[in-house]
Amino acid sequence: MRKYLIVIEKAGDNYSAFSPDVPGCIATGATPEEAERNMKEAIELHIHGMKEDGLPMPESSSLAKYCEV
Repeated sequence: MRKYLIVIEKAGDNYSAFSPDVPGCIATGATPEEAERNMKEAIELHIHGMKEDGLPMPESSSLAKYCEV
């Protein structure tokens, strides 16, 4: 099992999510929690498809940090 960083952003009236380590895989939701759940499912489906196609799993290499200014 791997961990992937996901980024959740406010997008108008809903939220969008993406992972820098899984290009092309995105999700949305009415709340941040829903976007997170949908993104987890999207990554699982994306990786399942990659395995079926014989492609390697994406490496989890992104980090997130906050900085104070």
